[in-house]
Amino acid sequence: MQSIENLQAKLRQFSTDRDWEKFHTPKNLAVALSVESSELLEIYQWLNDEEAKAIMLDEKKRISVQEEVADILIYLLRFCDVNKIDPLQAIEDKVSKNAKKYPIEKSRGIATKYTEL
Repeated sequence: MQSIENLQAKLRQFSTDRDWEKFHTPKNLAVALSVESSELLEIYQWLNDEEAKAIMLDEKKRISVQEEVADILIYLLRFCDVNKIDPLQAIEDKVSKNAKKYPIEKSRGIATKYTEL
């Protein structure tokens, strides 16, 4: 399995080889990430919950979802690389922060925002 650092190095090299680093600014990468996330969302647009669950049973649709997920992760990893963000540390920090905002005894089984708990 690839490490985050290896994937980022591979993506950085891919970008460098094509002289794309001039396009990979924080703003452009954030925009691209949003666009790709919207493309994933588009696959599920107008589906009810059952239809959405069935998406992954259709091989063609499964491939589309997988490709959008890859695009999202590629842009997220490039964004983190360009901005010197350790994505694993960012996750650790956020989960720790969320654990304080959403204590188990107040938030278990409910989707209420922390400001309303």
